[in-house]
Amino acid sequence: MPLQRRLPKFGFKPLQRTEYKAINLSDLETLAASANLDKITPAELIAAGIVNGKQPVKILANGTLTKKLEVVANAFSATAEKAITELGGTVTKI
Repeated sequence: MPLQRRLPKFGFKPLQRTEYKAINLSDLETLAASANLDKITPAELIAAGIVNGKQPVKILANGTLTKKLEVVANAFSATAEKAITELGGTVTKI
């Protein structure tokens, strides 16, 4: 058996790939309700124990919001950004 058939296949991994910590809208809703927050930043997420502080944060649109929030994060999905702004909240990308 030739050597190239005996060794396992492996693919290309980009060196500059950014691995985000995904946070859902439902998580933001529970955090805002429990801590009575109007502005959510990565510092509040670290204090709540949701994020460890090493990875950048990306907000995803799983769940619903019922409160106007000001959200600061590294990245947002398009539907999450739309859901936050529809309630009158603001979205700020770091």
